[in-house]
Amino acid sequence: MLFRQLEYFVAVARERHFARAAESCYVSQPALSAAIAKLERELNVTLINRGHNYEGLTPEGERLVVWAKRILAEQDAFKAEVAAVQSGITGTLRLGAEPTASTTLALPVGAFCSAHPLAKVQVRSRLSTKELLRQISEFELDAVIAHLTPGDEEGLVVTPLYEERYMLLVSSDQLMPQTHTMTWAEASQLPLALLTPDMRIRQLIDGVFAQNGVVVTPQVETDSIASLYAHVGVGEWASIVPHSWLRAMPVIGRTRAVRLVEPDARAQVSVAIHAATPGSVAARAFVSAATGLALDDFFDQPLAAEHRVR
Repeated sequence: MLFRQLEYFVAVARERHFARAAESCYVSQPALSAAIAKLERELNVTLINRGHNYEGLTPEGERLVVWAKRILAEQDAFKAEVAAVQSGITGTLRLGAEPTASTTLALPVGAFCSAHPLAKVQVRSRLSTKELLRQISEFELDAVIAHLTPGDEEGLVVTPLYEERYMLLVSSDQLMPQTHTMTWAEASQLPLALLTPDMRIRQLIDGVFAQNGVVVTPQVETDSIASLYAHVGVGEWASIVPHSWLRAMPVIGRTRAVRLVEPDARAQVSVAIHAATPGSVAARAFVSAATGLALDDFFDQPLAAEHRVR
């Protein structure tokens, strides 16, 4: 069995099409098909249901694709480890993040790149927590930054990064004069624009409202942070965001940020990598760089006067 055969097999499982798989592997379709057929003979099993076209994996194929991804990930990790010994960490770190973390991940990415200038980072930042967990479990990502519950942590090494608190973004026209705080119950009465229900931060917000006996139905739902800010900016809607966002996306114009109280809700944002050992040297280095930043202390520092929370 050769690594090349496993690469071709994983490509077919991913693309669900022989020609596209061959193209992604930069080989001819006959060469790809011959390599997979040889793999099947070596294992004495049928891995792919074939008619005139790809018709899915057999049960044996479904099991092998899991092992193949793990084997290939370990091969990549070994190559990266050897390269790191010779010339430092190189290659590309595949980082996934929830939208809620996309406004703050430049800080750990910056620390990682400063420490390892030959490395590159590829960020995917519009994925739900469920999809992030799927991709890291299947070795499609090296690290993720997200809200993670104990039930999410199987097979992962999870390290806390910082704790979020929540702010109401709202037009000054909708605020009482000199308002510095607002209760969650009061916020529920405003026309809201929130992230979509598949996002973990939205689930956290809905949970806090539920603690107050309130079910909110936002008038606007979006999967884009920029769109969220834009809707608040026109003055028609309010929104609820983590306090950490205000560093990267300060409020301007008539928009104000006020602290939500009763309760003082908080949520942990963590970085996770695969628990398989030895694992990705770049992923381990990223965790080290990220946790060395003391992000809780950073986000607790006063904002510049022009961006200060009202």
